[in-house]
Amino acid sequence: MSMQIVEKSGEGLSRVYGVTVPAADLNALYEARVAEIAPTLNIKGFRPGKVPPAHVRKMFGKSLMSEVVEKAINETTQKVIQDHNLRPAGEPDLKPEGDIQAVVDGKADLSYEISLDVMPDFALTDLTKISLKKPVYEPTADEVQEALDDLAKSNRTYEPRTGKSLKAKDGDQLVIDFLGKVDGVAFDGGAAEDANLILGSGQFIPGFETQLVGAKPGDAVVVKVTFPAEYQAKNLAGKDAEFEVTVKEVKAPVAAKADDALAERLGIENLEKLSELLKTNLENQYAGASRFKLKRALLDALDENHTFDLPPKMVEAEFGQIWAQVQQDKEQGGLPPEDADKTEEQLQSEYRKIAERRVRLGLVLAEIGRAKNVRVTDQELGEAMRQEAMKYGQQAQQIFDFLRQNPNAQAQLRAPIFEDKVVDLILAEVNVEDEKVSKDELLKEDDMPAGYDL
Repeated sequence: MSMQIVEKSGEGLSRVYGVTVPAADLNALYEARVAEIAPTLNIKGFRPGKVPPAHVRKMFGKSLMSEVVEKAINETTQKVIQDHNLRPAGEPDLKPEGDIQAVVDGKADLSYEISLDVMPDFALTDLTKISLKKPVYEPTADEVQEALDDLAKSNRTYEPRTGKSLKAKDGDQLVIDFLGKVDGVAFDGGAAEDANLILGSGQFIPGFETQLVGAKPGDAVVVKVTFPAEYQAKNLAGKDAEFEVTVKEVKAPVAAKADDALAERLGIENLEKLSELLKTNLENQYAGASRFKLKRALLDALDENHTFDLPPKMVEAEFGQIWAQVQQDKEQGGLPPEDADKTEEQLQSEYRKIAERRVRLGLVLAEIGRAKNVRVTDQELGEAMRQEAMKYGQQAQQIFDFLRQNPNAQAQLRAPIFEDKVVDLILAEVNVEDEKVSKDELLKEDDMPAGYDL
């Protein structure tokens, strides 16, 4: 198959090529395709394998020529990339020129335009010259004790109130039956028997629990509330409702102690082992926060140490994703205070810089990963798919099967694994110095704009 290639534009990292494939070549490929499938057809009125080419053209001509044209586009596009030693940054855009129907009819040359961005060539910085500080903090004995006390509090038991006053207090656990009505009519999900409710927990809609403070076992209470305007059940949102409540039991909390008995109830050998477990959990929490801040500092350093042209289409795609999130936050009133008074033009300018940062860092990490031969193993990807699927409870198996059969979904899971492996390798080469900080400093959240981090 012959073709003509003309480079129409080659500015920066953008390339545009015009490709023309003669109609005679397409028709020759079409006739070869007709001759190829004719012996395989079994059509009524003809002996197997003896369908005349003319009949094949009459029955399948359009679809066969469409196949030929599509295949020609794919093959010539790959040839343009190979012949010009291009490294595409994303999928090329293909734009047909002329009357495509005339091409399918075999009456016109196939002409189309290939538009693509190519990957930039750049030198990686010397990683050994990068110096970073890693914020670190170790949990204290008081923090471990506080975690033990919180655990004891969350695992406290409740016993029926006795003595002079049986009235329910804030923090008590009630056992209740209730029936809810709107305009005198019961609604779905508004009734239950032997429901446990801890007053002050916020389990029920606002105003419900406070009206049961002071109730005694056997009391019948009519609770009047208004469903929140943003309530998930749209048929109830903003509606006034009455709940007929029967209080069956009033139980007071029994203070729980952080002791061996608590540990045993939680399936742990003793209090000492439970304390060690809680300390390890705290250490892991602080280590995660430490790594997050170290990684951000590393990405900032990599961004500062690399300057090169970026593929325009890649930046536009990244900006589009970030800007869509910004618009969604804006509609929901969730823009950060520092962005609230900025003009649309200011916001777009700032978020475009963030898109450029993300693309630049993505390319740098990819190049370092390529240079160091980083690979995501099947085992690592499989574990990531299992963890993702487990988030969906009973649908876990369906989600896992979907991920296993969907290359695009796998690519989204593979990207953060690859990134973390590359970051680990870089951190082993740069100079990292531990810096002791306070707990508040370590856990303080920086107000970074949407999309800032990879």
